[in-house]
Amino acid sequence: MSEFLLSVGIDLGTTTTQLIFSRLEVENTASAASIPRIQIVDKKVIYRSDIHFTPLLSRTVIDVNAVRALVEKEYQKAGIKPGDLSAGAVIITGETARKENSEAVLRTLSGLAGDFVVATAGSDLEAIIAGRGAGVALMSKKNWSRPLVNLDIGGGTTNIAVFLEGDPVDTSCLDIGGRQIILEPATLKLTYVAKKAAILAERMNLRLKEGEIAALGDLTSLCERLALIMAQSLGLAPPTEELDLFVTAHPLRKSWRFGGLVFSGGVADFIYNDYDPRRPFPYGDIGPLLGHCIRECRLFSQAERLTPLETIRATVVGAGSNTMEISGSTIAISDQSILPIKNIPILKLTEDDEADDYRYFSSRLAEKVSWFKEDDGRHQRLAVAFRGLKNPSFEKVKELSARIIEGLSDYIRVNDLLVLVLDMDMAKSLGYALMNALPDKKVISLDTVKVENGDYIDIGASLANGRVVPVVVKTLIFGK
Repeated sequence: MSEFLLSVGIDLGTTTTQLIFSRLEVENTASAASIPRIQIVDKKVIYRSDIHFTPLLSRTVIDVNAVRALVEKEYQKAGIKPGDLSAGAVIITGETARKENSEAVLRTLSGLAGDFVVATAGSDLEAIIAGRGAGVALMSKKNWSRPLVNLDIGGGTTNIAVFLEGDPVDTSCLDIGGRQIILEPATLKLTYVAKKAAILAERMNLRLKEGEIAALGDLTSLCERLALIMAQSLGLAPPTEELDLFVTAHPLRKSWRFGGLVFSGGVADFIYNDYDPRRPFPYGDIGPLLGHCIRECRLFSQAERLTPLETIRATVVGAGSNTMEISGSTIAISDQSILPIKNIPILKLTEDDEADDYRYFSSRLAEKVSWFKEDDGRHQRLAVAFRGLKNPSFEKVKELSARIIEGLSDYIRVNDLLVLVLDMDMAKSLGYALMNALPDKKVISLDTVKVENGDYIDIGASLANGRVVPVVVKTLIFGK
């Protein structure tokens, strides 16, 4: 029997703000004689908001009240209340994530979005969410043995995600977007030139300065160079110092031979659709011209250009439909009333930590837990993640439980909640062993959820008669 969940996606971007509501269908896909396997079997967008210009009080301050009013109005139009929601994400992307009050806006929108919603920013996760919303993850899983790459080109940044067989395997981000230069369409008077665009223009001897009239030829030359830098970031041309200038956190971590290129974001509409040279700046920025220059850049012909499922809505669709996953069905939760819980940092142990039959597990766990101590000596609440054992005996489970308790002795002394996230299908037995050994503590033990160090986890109220829980894994790091 199916259950249905409502999910929201809110994307507050450099240029535009939008939201969607999705309906997620959850179902047990295992046979009657098997261990239940609860999965999301269908995702359907049931409401798409209008696309609004992001309200700003200045170039460095977001208009919090206007953003909240905008979102509340779309909730009313959709006929949905915050209490109706079970999942979703609020994403502040691109240059908007660098505004002075961006974190205050996240808190405001998180309050609107129900009890189980993740508020996130950070270019790596943005890139992955956009790639999923554009359909690239699905394309790479179904039809391609070589990696596919999605470039989500917004107003301030280009988020890059590489997918192989359905999974994200690499990410990067460039300070390249359609609103890097803002101008008056009729006169070509420049009202804003982003810092890195200004540096590049100076290096190219182009007259592109705020307050001055620009030549169309200079704007075209700049956009052609930005397209070249984008190609360099994919390894389609040799890297230059200009690439170093525009990379934000890190370049792609390895060289890839792509099976296909996909473009999403607002600029992508001018890569896939016709560009009108008679109206090169219909939105008062260089977005359409940049899209045209990317389309015409021959370097991108080295891999097939594929069509996305979404362009300008890729991030918001990814946020609303693709941020949540379902835990394994062999889980243990000592007290359902503690759910939902949010923003639990992950401590991921390595294979070496689990080597030699867990001989050094306790000491290494104790050492790494100390990383999460506050300045006053208190431990942060955290989730311990590790691989675990395949088909362990009862005695092995008890032994591992004892090693966990030993390694977490200082932590357990001051925290009443113990959260475990395992790869192997043993969370239920290990969780019950810990409950028996720690009757005064609350224990959550989950499996088949992929996490890494630096991730945070949200765990929602249980589904399917308590057999599984919805989980969102994310990174709460603002891009630099």
